[in-house]
Amino acid sequence: MRVIVVGGGVVGTMHAWQAVQRGHEVVQIEREAEARGASLRNFGQIWVSGRAGGEELDTALRARELWERIGAEVPGLGFRAIGSLTPVRGEREYAVAEAALARPDAAARGYELVTAEEARQINPALRGAFDAALWCERDAAVEPRTAQPHLRAALTATGRYTFLPGREVREVVGTSAVRDDHGDVHRGDAVVLATGAWLSGLVRELVPELPVRRVRLQMMQTAPLGEPLTTSVADADSFRYYPAYRSEALDALNAGQAQAPVAAEHKMQLLMVQRLDGGLTIGDTHEYEHPFAFDTLEDPYEHLAGVVESFLGRPLPKVRRRWAGVYAQCTDTTRVVHRRQVADGVWLVTGPGGRGMTCSPAIAETTANELGW
Repeated sequence: MRVIVVGGGVVGTMHAWQAVQRGHEVVQIEREAEARGASLRNFGQIWVSGRAGGEELDTALRARELWERIGAEVPGLGFRAIGSLTPVRGEREYAVAEAALARPDAAARGYELVTAEEARQINPALRGAFDAALWCERDAAVEPRTAQPHLRAALTATGRYTFLPGREVREVVGTSAVRDDHGDVHRGDAVVLATGAWLSGLVRELVPELPVRRVRLQMMQTAPLGEPLTTSVADADSFRYYPAYRSEALDALNAGQAQAPVAAEHKMQLLMVQRLDGGLTIGDTHEYEHPFAFDTLEDPYEHLAGVVESFLGRPLPKVRRRWAGVYAQCTDTTRVVHRRQVADGVWLVTGPGGRGMTCSPAIAETTANELGW
């Protein structure tokens, strides 16, 4: 079988990985020289802890298994089974963490409520003041800026994979075939459009009313911390954002403890991961209304810096990079992904939202199974 994958991000690359692993030939087409969208502009978190139960959690847990397996084959991914800590302060935040432990799927997530002292034993860099922390053993991390090149190198080594950058696919021609802006036609037995947040052009022509929206976020990265940050770190605002934490305790938190004004305005939470070079990736904000602003705003960065410093008990290292990114999210946020046949032999796979990096291996595996690869 010959599979054409359109899109060089992590979802597209994982579809290529699945096809090659099953003995097929793959041509992957990317309109940029390298993928530049949400697959790079993210935390690199394999984030199980906050996922909704049912299909979403099952997908995340399966993806976590696949990431670890692929990471063993491709060491350049930088896979680390580091887990995560969410420090809490005060009775309301503690109650939300306690309610999370009462979920029937808490054991599958690796939840444990630990004291502040126990949290510092797990992650000694957390020297700031907090009362306790929710530990999630199943969370992990990879390196988002380098994952795709390392995956492509491993795919190329099989002899059944070709990467064609700098080509924008413009048209579906016949069955299981597309034409790019060089005029070349690429024919296969299946075409997967994994175009991420690029929902215009060909995608709009094929699906004028796509049930997917675009979301913009801001993030930053610091100079090396100078010591290991042995886990991912979130703050209690993440309880408000992730569906796993919905409970009466969360209702009480929302009613009785408002977010900081800047955090509420920009729909913020803290997520933080240390990169292999020692720097910290920190975010994030959420913007849903189009048109998106072209600039980045300083107030959210200042808020995040303050939260991080309160957990670390020390000044934040110098910020080296700031950026904004856009990802595609199903308008029905209970759906893990929008997967649909849009032409003869052509499938569109998009809209995983902030779950794309986490769930991409399992999303691709499901596509491969459903299409009978």
